[in-house]
Amino acid sequence: MNRLTLAIPAVIIVIALALSSMFIVDERENVLVLQFGQVKQVRTEPGLYFRVPFIQEVVRYDARILGLQSQPLEVTPADDRRLVVDAFLRWRIDNVQQFRQAVGTEGVRAAQVRIERILNAAIREILGSVPSNAVLSEDRTGLMNQIRDLSRREARSLGVDVIDVRLTRTDLPDQNLAATYARMRAEREREAADEIARGNEAAQRVRALADRTVVELVSSARRDAEIVRGEADAERNRIYAEAFGRDPEFFAFTRSLTSYERALTGDNASMVLRPDSDFFRFLRHVEPQAQ
Repeated sequence: MNRLTLAIPAVIIVIALALSSMFIVDERENVLVLQFGQVKQVRTEPGLYFRVPFIQEVVRYDARILGLQSQPLEVTPADDRRLVVDAFLRWRIDNVQQFRQAVGTEGVRAAQVRIERILNAAIREILGSVPSNAVLSEDRTGLMNQIRDLSRREARSLGVDVIDVRLTRTDLPDQNLAATYARMRAEREREAADEIARGNEAAQRVRALADRTVVELVSSARRDAEIVRGEADAERNRIYAEAFGRDPEFFAFTRSLTSYERALTGDNASMVLRPDSDFFRFLRHVEPQAQ
């Protein structure tokens, strides 16, 4: 009975030691086994592993892709036009032992700080070598790739791999926005004035062409009208001459009647003529009708 009583605690201790010596590595993490601060094991593959209990400790690091959003950074491109830039960087731990030696016990938090410094330096170097129009352009993939490559080379000493870098914002500083908007407004107003001037010039040409066309059409119409009128007068005179040639007396009679009609038209017309005037030549032969 005494042996059984002593064996049970011993078994429990052995089981506890066995359990504390085992650790599991997940596929989403990398693991270091440290002994008095020195790396004894590096485990990057998922599975069940063992360590010396109470002497060795297990330190876990995330093996997934991590993100870093940088703080707004003011840069000066090649044309001395200041810009405010921030970026988003994706990275992961590539060499967990080197990462431990570089950042110490603070781990990912310290790595984020150092990676952001590397990123800011790369942004200043790359964007400082190109004009601001290239930075503000929609097609800036080449610039982002250069920043990524430079950050990747500098970050290798930390045991990390920079996967991608994206510029999330490229704006003018607040103090420059008003001046920039004023310059843009002045440029647009100048372009509008040029367009208005060109439009007025084109309208003047169209108006002058229309006026000339009107003059030409009116002149042509008047010429044609004079020609038609002259032809009509000639035809009328021909008809009169032909009628006069056939019966001169009747022609003279009709002309006299027309003259009477024109002369006697009016509400208060007065004429003083001699009775034997030629104007009344045809009236003298008219016999009065019987009452």
